[in-house]
Amino acid sequence: MSYYFSKTLNVSFDEAIEKITVALKSEGFGVVTDFDVSNALKNKLGIDFRPYRILGACNPPFANEALQAEDKIGTMLPCNVIVQQNENGIEIAAIDPVASMEAVKNDKVVEIAEKIQNKLKTVIDSL
Repeated sequence: MSYYFSKTLNVSFDEAIEKITVALKSEGFGVVTDFDVSNALKNKLGIDFRPYRILGACNPPFANEALQAEDKIGTMLPCNVIVQQNENGIEIAAIDPVASMEAVKNDKVVEIAEKIQNKLKTVIDSL
């Protein structure tokens, strides 16, 4: 089982960020964190790194459901989505929440993860 879904686009990096943000919103997600990895590595270590951002996507109703079912599940939230430049274009990849929740032995959490998985697959497929 893969731990992510991905798609490579032939658009600018900024356009890819806009596209994924809009696609996430259409499935009820908001971007609650935006970590610019390349900027952090440059500022903290002086390393030039390819454009790479990690977006923390949250679907509030599902987050609430998961927190009600498992009080420590916040250690695994939000759902990370990466946007990175590679030799093939701009890759967008989203975590597979079912794969990431395998360690949690809670049927309700697995059920919620399956619903989120479907939504994130829809997001990536729509790009």
